Amino acid sequence: MNDRPKLRSLGVVLLICLGAAAILWLAVSKSLLARTGKQSDVEKSDGEAAAMVGSTRVTVAEVENKIKAQLSRMRADQYNLKRKALNEIVGQLLIEEEAKKRGMSVADLTSFEIEGKTAPVTSEDKKAEYETLKARFADKTEADLIELADESLHRKRVGERGRQFVSELKSRTNVKLLLEPPRFDVDTNGDPSLGPENAPVTIIEFSEFQCPYCAQVQPTLKRLKERYGDRIRVVFRNFPLPMHKDAPKAAEAAACANEQGKFWEMHDKLFANAPRLQILDLKHYATEIGLQMDRFDQCLDAGKYTAKWQGDKVEGSSYGVSGTPAFFINGRMVGGAVPYEDFAEMIEEELQRAATAPKSR
Repeated sequence: MNDRPKLRSLGVVLLICLGAAAILWLAVSKSLLARTGKQSDVEKSDGEAAAMVGSTRVTVAEVENKIKAQLSRMRADQYNLKRKALNEIVGQLLIEEEAKKRGMSVADLTSFEIEGKTAPVTSEDKKAEYETLKARFADKTEADLIELADESLHRKRVGERGRQFVSELKSRTNVKLLLEPPRFDVDTNGDPSLGPENAPVTIIEFSEFQCPYCAQVQPTLKRLKERYGDRIRVVFRNFPLPMHKDAPKAAEAAACANEQGKFWEMHDKLFANAPRLQILDLKHYATEIGLQMDRFDQCLDAGKYTAKWQGDKVEGSSYGVSGTPAFFINGRMVGGAVPYEDFAEMIEEELQRAATAPKSR
């Protein structure tokens, strides 16, 4: 008689029993661990292991969390490099296609549409650029600086006209940029803002009142607000830099003014009068914008909002902010006082994105 089928069946039964016993043992172990609150380091950890130190697992998530700010900046920088290269490729393709349509060479087209239509450099422009260059290149002669100013301005104007021409070609062509930027979930944290909360585009600015580049970008932001109105919301958050000793107290002064509903009046006053931002200056500006001075003095002298700017700075650092100004346009990180055209391009993209997004029910 052949006993192999019986043995095979018995083996299957044994395997099932062993499996059930293992499952029961795991359930009991987990129950005991839950009661005692004890759990092995390996079981506590989630994610892919980056290292093992004895029985302790160091996960990739732990490593990435430790360098979260640096990784955030790297992600934004990597996207910006890719986007710049993509814009150049798309621009070149559009120009080549336009040259074919007109029966011209690319060189002739760019000469006619870009070099030929570049705004001339005026003597006033040249003088202003000369003053800027003089502070940077003290070793150069006046004649050299004037020539350098002329070359620098002409190069900028050619670049501006080139971008304008490519924008004109884009408007007549079906161009879709599919490279998705990294986005950061930045809390507005109840900070002062201009524009409706449900605006399709939110610009969060990390800034400080003693920073010259922050002051430089304010006219650009006002111009954007004039153009886009209620379609954009601008939120101000503090990020005082260590080298600007008066910036923290200026941030507190703005917060104290916010208590009386005059944050933006103080905001404009501080930027207009930097670097005169010492305590007496701040109180003088508070008087000029019509604040109740007893209330303002008490707020400022007590350091009521010290923790507020400190919290803003810690949070900004966690997003990758390391200098000012820094912006997040619907979560897209932008560093520095970038030109109006760059802001406008991103806002247009975000408005288009909002318009094509599926409506929530």
